[in-house]
Amino acid sequence: MKRSRFSEEQIIAVLKEMEAGAKAADLSRKHGVSEATLYNWKSRYGGMDVSEARRLKALEDENAKLKKLLAESMLDVAALRELLSKKW
Repeated sequence: MKRSRFSEEQIIAVLKEMEAGAKAADLSRKHGVSEATLYNWKSRYGGMDVSEARRLKALEDENAKLKKLLAESMLDVAALRELLSKKW
């Protein structure tokens, strides 16, 4: 996964500026991101505090690790089933 140039604190600060009435075009030029990125951030982090955003990031990381472990275990089970299904 690509690492963001912006931390959660910076993203939330930009969103606070946006909520305060700054235009998306001005903010995108000021911070060097596209308007689409601003709206993606708004959909993902809108209404959050910094601590909530950090918690979300930690949960997403944990979820990714668990999904990887599940996929590996499913591969192991499938390999064992295939091995046991063969007749000797």
